[in-house]
Amino acid sequence: MCGIAGTYRWPDGKAVTDRLTDTLAHRGPDGAGRYGHPAGDGEVHLGHRRLAIIDLSETGAQPMVSDGLALTYNGELYNAPELRAELAAAGVRFRGTSDTEVLLEAWRRWGTDCLPRLRGMFAFGIFDERTGELVLVRDQLGIKPLFLLRRGAGLAFASELKALAAAAGGKLAVDHAALVASLLYYWVPDSRCAFREAEKLPPGSWMRFRPDGRVERGRYWNLRDVAHEARDSEPPDLAAVVEESTRRHLLSDVPVATFLSGGLDSSYLTALAARHQPGISAYTIGFRAEDAKFEAMPDDLRYARQVAQRFGVDLHEIEIAPNVLDLLPRMTYHLDEPIGDPAAINTYLICSAAREAGIKVMLSGMGADELFAGYRKHLANLLALRYQRVPRPLRHGLSGAVNRLPVATSRRGYRSVRFAKRFLSFAGLPEETAFRRSYTMYDQDELLALIDPDLAQAVDDVLTEHADTYQDNDLDDFVNRMCLTDARMFLPGLNLTYTDRSSMAASTEVRVPYVDVEVVRAAFAVPGDRKIVGRQGKAVLKEAAASVLPREIVYRPKGLFSAPLRAWMSRDLAPLVREVVNDGVLVRSGLLRRDALARMVAEDAAGQRDFSKHLWHVLTLEYWYRDATSGSGQSTR
Repeated sequence: MCGIAGTYRWPDGKAVTDRLTDTLAHRGPDGAGRYGHPAGDGEVHLGHRRLAIIDLSETGAQPMVSDGLALTYNGELYNAPELRAELAAAGVRFRGTSDTEVLLEAWRRWGTDCLPRLRGMFAFGIFDERTGELVLVRDQLGIKPLFLLRRGAGLAFASELKALAAAAGGKLAVDHAALVASLLYYWVPDSRCAFREAEKLPPGSWMRFRPDGRVERGRYWNLRDVAHEARDSEPPDLAAVVEESTRRHLLSDVPVATFLSGGLDSSYLTALAARHQPGISAYTIGFRAEDAKFEAMPDDLRYARQVAQRFGVDLHEIEIAPNVLDLLPRMTYHLDEPIGDPAAINTYLICSAAREAGIKVMLSGMGADELFAGYRKHLANLLALRYQRVPRPLRHGLSGAVNRLPVATSRRGYRSVRFAKRFLSFAGLPEETAFRRSYTMYDQDELLALIDPDLAQAVDDVLTEHADTYQDNDLDDFVNRMCLTDARMFLPGLNLTYTDRSSMAASTEVRVPYVDVEVVRAAFAVPGDRKIVGRQGKAVLKEAAASVLPREIVYRPKGLFSAPLRAWMSRDLAPLVREVVNDGVLVRSGLLRRDALARMVAEDAAGQRDFSKHLWHVLTLEYWYRDATSGSGQSTR
């Protein structure tokens, strides 16, 4: 795993590429490389920061140059051994053992036709000295990031947005429509970018830049089409598919460890990994007793210890406490865009602890909930269809009664009341609207009341984009429609984004075996009524895992890879929230309305509504916006 950067026909391209590459030093502390060559009437410059994982020798260094091709590459190819054997049989002679060299030779032989054959996570730029063309590529599911900035005939690209902002001399304007989207979701969708001029290369696509100024786009893999094709397929042996993916993801020349929350997804992966690497290490997060008690949070540590003992895993436990909130400014810097999920801090702490112990690679259970309908929202939306059959007067009476209940007192939070209020807020809405409201932060009127009135059109645009994405399929299976939308929006926009930035901030690679092209095909071959059975989400995955894990782990209540926000907001964070609401840059700039924020704080403090997640995101947005408008970027309306 590495950091990549480059410029193409960009003024002062060498110096800019050096700045881009230096900004990404945390992604690759094991080495740095540069490459330059004429490209039409300009030059191409490629930069690379190396985190050495496969082929630790100099034969794996980058940018890798061979017979007229130059490659800067970030990622891992889990089918590199098979591709290497095929290329060697065709006469290719390899100098080293890296997957980088396999990718370069696959491109030489097959060009863009090699892309559908790649199984892994990757983003790369490859330059052909003979044609003067540069091609940028991103993996099928958007696991690895790739940002680009175009000005006239020039291009700059990098693994992280902060590098482009730095290279542009702090002259990137904030896109306030993207910030509106982040308020709705608590992240910026992969289709948008927090700075106006910058963009994200879409998953499963490539862009070719020619020396005459022409730009060509192509798509080599489309999740929508894969889901449609898979629905007509016979569901495969899911246990075999997941185990094969896990085995491939262990490919490494350095030690590998796992995240282990004690939940189904991480426990299953850890158990499978321990089969192939006995004694593997695992890392888990715990919370202070008073915080966990306030939220009545499940005892994840107990389950993690049980899994570790059963499978001979070396378990490392990390406690997260409010003093970790000192990390907030650092995390908003590393996350690139405003992301309001505190799980980013958990990921950073785990990866930092693993890195200190000499671990560079970790496996995560990310993606299983999205693909196999494991979130509460999936079951809740199914239950909402039944709820809508209840006579309207009864529903109205129930809603009124529940809304009068408190979600917290000064001593404890009431999660069941919070969930009931959340459910009733969307249960009577049409399908797409209900699904969106089940995991977004505000309804339309609440969002309009919170932001500058001049941004009202942005709200309409963001809501329309969600509706278009949700409806862009012909699946007749409600559960799989939700899973497809999650895999296209929620997974790349939030979970994969914070996982990449938080782990790379600690110079650690996180691999996601569930987010694998073969696991995805298998997931969409499973009908929705096998994913949610009764009140059990991820039923088909639980069935597969039951042959490995004890039933107590497989069928335990779902935990959350998050943080006790209500406890923090009611005590440790209260002064900071007051400061941001009364005199924060978001309020002073007019982007957010002070009266709306003050109302949220008051209702949350009274325990009538739960705005802890909303206010946490306001804090992350505040810190990000301060940096963007005074350091790395320049805000303009």
